[in-house]
Amino acid sequence: MQALTLIHSTSFPIERYAEGLLRASISPRALDNLDQLTSDNGSLRVILVDSAINGGTRAMGPRTAIVGIGLSEQPKWLTDDSIYFDLQGNPSPSSLLNAVKRAYQFLYQKMRADQLERQLSDRTRELRDLGEVGIALSAERDHSALLTTILGKARELSRSDSGSLYLLDEADGQPVLRWKLAQSDSIDVVSFEEKILPITRRSLAGYVALTGETLVIDDAYRLPEGAEYTINRSFDEENGYLTKSMLVFPMTNHVGEIIGVLQLINRKRVVAPGRLTAATVPQEVVSFDRETVELMRSLAGQAAVAVENNLLYESIERLFEGFVTAAVTAIEQRDPTTSGHSFRVADLTVELAKIVDGIDQGPYREIRFTTDQVREIRYASLLHDFGKVGVREQVLVKQKKLYPMQLDTIRGRFEFVMKSVESESNRLKLDFLLQHGRDRYDEFSARVDRETAEQMERLQKDFAIIAQSNEPTVLPEGDFQYLQQLAKRDYADVHGERRALVLPEEARILSIRKGNLDATERNEIESHVTHTFHFLQKIPWTKDLVSVPDIAYAHHEKLNGRGYPRKLTASDIPIQSRMMTVSDIYDALTAADRPYKRAVPTERALDILKMEVGEGLLDHSLVDVFIDAKVYEHAGVLRT
Repeated sequence: MQALTLIHSTSFPIERYAEGLLRASISPRALDNLDQLTSDNGSLRVILVDSAINGGTRAMGPRTAIVGIGLSEQPKWLTDDSIYFDLQGNPSPSSLLNAVKRAYQFLYQKMRADQLERQLSDRTRELRDLGEVGIALSAERDHSALLTTILGKARELSRSDSGSLYLLDEADGQPVLRWKLAQSDSIDVVSFEEKILPITRRSLAGYVALTGETLVIDDAYRLPEGAEYTINRSFDEENGYLTKSMLVFPMTNHVGEIIGVLQLINRKRVVAPGRLTAATVPQEVVSFDRETVELMRSLAGQAAVAVENNLLYESIERLFEGFVTAAVTAIEQRDPTTSGHSFRVADLTVELAKIVDGIDQGPYREIRFTTDQVREIRYASLLHDFGKVGVREQVLVKQKKLYPMQLDTIRGRFEFVMKSVESESNRLKLDFLLQHGRDRYDEFSARVDRETAEQMERLQKDFAIIAQSNEPTVLPEGDFQYLQQLAKRDYADVHGERRALVLPEEARILSIRKGNLDATERNEIESHVTHTFHFLQKIPWTKDLVSVPDIAYAHHEKLNGRGYPRKLTASDIPIQSRMMTVSDIYDALTAADRPYKRAVPTERALDILKMEVGEGLLDHSLVDVFIDAKVYEHAGVLRT
């Protein structure tokens, strides 16, 4: 049996592996420089090359194998015929021993055995990489990122210098190729813009899209005689490039339909430089072999399924987005005065979330929102008022403290009383004429007219006070004692019965100090939060949107427990809901489309937010961020 020698650097910890080497009858030998190697004298040897060993400019010979330990790249002095294995730094004894044994096996089997083993290793790696690519493609939701991954992985697995990706589409009712993406290691394609190309047999991609064939081209400038397709040589001329080997193949879905085309250009040698030029292409570019073609076909199948799934996911998202938009629009059409409120709240809350995500100080410096979480916040904000579908329309659209019919009833009473005053004035004048004739009539008539005018002016002022009291206010204000006095005044109806000029119930409603709703109506309005939660709970949300109902449910809660409907306190209110609360209040204050209240300018609205912070209602840090970052400007909701 031939002697087996393992050569290593003097600093390599060979004693760690001594027991295994002894059992395998392998003799270790240390040296500092590979240039000290003498002829192998017919024996088989394996050299462990780590960062501590020097030299290596001399040819190692056909009976020498190299095992790299913890190297970032293969030694540059290796030749194409070298037998080389690579291990991570500090390998386990079993890993090292297995590597050395495999090296000797390769040496025993000479070049043919080594070639077959390398091919098997390559296929295993490619299949593993292909499986990993499939997993990556199935997990990617962003369409642009998916296409970038597909082309990038195809180039990586095939060692292609450049590549393009096309998808079949329609334009003006005609099928076209949409050139979606271009990548290259050697040419700057940053400025690439998507293009629409006609499907024709004259182009490589068009030919593949029409025929479904795979084109394997060894030399793009020497196409097969009679080929219908050509290449665009102007591209090479403009960029100082040379297109040589090409692989153009279809992306076919599970039912055999072609949905796109992948085009790979210039397959590099294993040790080729990163960038190619027209001068280096002939030496550094090889043809696409059969194994690579089969691997790319497998990848294309996975890519086609991933693209279709991704497009289906996008269509489902668009469908749901349309449903949400339709639902919000339907609710706001019940109350046109709040049109756009939900969309503005969504814009404000999403913008605030993005700002919070980027801050590096304060209590929320560690808060980060993923893309899915931001989308969750947006949907919760859009649908936060959907429960208003369960609120009576007359309450929902109520503009003043009194309903129009109630105010008309009071107006009718005042008009009746004013007519009564006029009638009484005329009666007095007529009685005077009948009793006294024209003697001193003018003086009496003038006096009656003055008294009548005073009564009429008083009634008009009283009704003006009622009309003014009927206007809602943003903040608590108003002294309504005079209304209580009006409620004690009466008048005689047509039957002579005494009736209240203003009913106690009407005076109570007119005396509402803030807003336009009484307690019963406010409870009904506040119930919309619970209705919203129950509605959103019935939607089978995906895992990434599962918190939408809970976020919307808490948007009217306050930190000190004075919110509704559950009277939650700070620790139970999620930050997403806290952000929405700030946005909701800001828009409600500044919105100019609500006739039941006066819109306030942004500065006044911000002062009110600060005031509510002082009362323990709102999150101090979030309001500060909202104001300091001018979220309302970024979201386009600035009121002057």
